[in-house]
Amino acid sequence: MVFEHGHEHYYVVWETSCLANGSSLEWWADSVPSDEPSVSHHFVKAQYKMIDKSHHRYSAIIGPVGLATKVHYKSTSHSMSTTQYSITRRNETELTRILVIADNQNGPMVFRNILSSIQKHYSSNIAPDAILHVGDGLQDVRKLSDWQNQLFSPLEDGGGYQHRSPTVFVPGNHDHDRARTPDNNNVYTDMYHGILKTESLDDAAVVNGTYHRFFHTASLGSARVIVLDSECPSAEQSEFLERELQSSAFQSARFRIVAVHIPPYIEFWNPYSWNENGEKHWGEHVRLEYDALFRRYNVDLVISGHQHNYQRGTVQRNLQSTDPSDPITYAIVGGAGGELDLEQVETWNMYNVTYLGHHFVSLEVDDRQLRWLAKNKAGTIIDQFNIVR
Repeated sequence: MVFEHGHEHYYVVWETSCLANGSSLEWWADSVPSDEPSVSHHFVKAQYKMIDKSHHRYSAIIGPVGLATKVHYKSTSHSMSTTQYSITRRNETELTRILVIADNQNGPMVFRNILSSIQKHYSSNIAPDAILHVGDGLQDVRKLSDWQNQLFSPLEDGGGYQHRSPTVFVPGNHDHDRARTPDNNNVYTDMYHGILKTESLDDAAVVNGTYHRFFHTASLGSARVIVLDSECPSAEQSEFLERELQSSAFQSARFRIVAVHIPPYIEFWNPYSWNENGEKHWGEHVRLEYDALFRRYNVDLVISGHQHNYQRGTVQRNLQSTDPSDPITYAIVGGAGGELDLEQVETWNMYNVTYLGHHFVSLEVDDRQLRWLAKNKAGTIIDQFNIVR
C-alpha cells in the first residue's frame, strides 16, 4: 500500500508471510521534460518489523521524485520481486481524480459492494489518482484479522487501487489509540512515527508539504489538503493549522480543502452514547476552535467521516451574512461500510442533502473546477456540486 508523503515522496508498506532477507524497494521515474523513461533505478533498504511469525512488515520511502510524471516501484528480495506498480502524478492544470471514502470498519461485505461500484465508476482502464481516506479503516487496530478482513483484502479484491493510487490517510478514532505513541502494538499506523528519520527526510518539512505525525498536508492536483487529527487536540496542532492556513501554498491553491475525521457539525449518532456517554464532546474542538479558522482563511471544503451516513451543506462563511458569494461546504462521507447512524441527535439547520445509506465520493479537480459526485453502493448519484474558479 502506498501513501502520500509530501509532494515529492511516497511511503510504501508491504508484508510477507515469512522472513524475506535483503528486502528493498526499487523505484524509478519517467524523466521530465524528456519523453524517454529514466534508466536511473534507486534501491532503498526496507525497514523491518516482525508482527508475528507469519506477518513480516517492510516499509520504505520513495523520493524525492522531482517533476516526474510517473513513478514506478516494486519490492525485491534477492532474486524475487513483486509486480511493478506505477503512480501517475498530475500537475495543477491536469484533471486529478480522487476517491473519497471513510468508515468502512466492521463492514467488510458492504465495503466490498462499495468497491464494486467504485470499479464500475472508474472503468477498467481508469483508476483514481489518489485516495482520500477520512478515517476508521477498521474496527480494532490491534487485531490482524481486522486489518486483513476489513481493509487490505477488500481493497486488493476491489481493484487494487492502493498499489498505484497514493492514500492520504486521515486518522480516525478506530485507527490508533489516543496515546498516539509508537510501539504500542498498533501494527500498521505506527508508520506515522519515526518515518522522518531518514537521509532524505531528516525533519518535518518536505518539498511543498509537511508531514508530522498525524497532521500534515498534501497537494492533489490543483487542490491543497490539510489533514487534521480530531482525536488529539494540542497546541502543536493548533499552531500547525494556523500556519498552514496562512501559508502561500494553501492560499494560492486553486481549491483549499481540510480533511478531519470528526465533523464540526454532527447530527446523527446513537442517542444514549451521544448524551449519556458524553460522545457529543468527542472532537468538540473541531467546531469550537478549528472551524473559525476554516472560515477566516477561506477554506472551500471540509471533508469528514465518523458519522455513518452522508450529509452535505454549503453555507456562508459568516453565518449572519446574507451574501451568497462567499460559501464554505461541509461534507460528511462516513458510509463505506460501517453500521449506519439513523437517529438524529442534533439539528444544525445547515445541511442541504442528507442520505442515510452507504456511499462513496468521486472528487475531481483541475485548474478551473472542483467536481463532487456522491454515489450510493448501487452506483446511483445521491448528490453533486461544482466549485468553479
